Amino acid sequence: MSVSIYEAKTHLSRLVERAEAGEETILTRHGRPVAKLAPLDPQRPRVPGALKGRIVISADFDELSPSELADWYETDAR
Repeated sequence: MSVSIYEAKTHLSRLVERAEAGEETILTRHGRPVAKLAPLDPQRPRVPGALKGRIVISADFDELSPSELADWYETDAR
């Protein structure tokens, strides 16, 4: 479905209901498509600890070599 921005402002609630039902609406300005009103993808709630046991952090993760430390603290003398 395609509607002008003016019409969309007038009937926004109805267009949002249609988006909730899965319909996409193209918004036009002077007959030219400029935006799309579409339903959001359903998002699953986050589950803390869902990746437990699947991510491994190396034992030396926090250790930096002398050259890495020098690179990290190097100042830009420009």
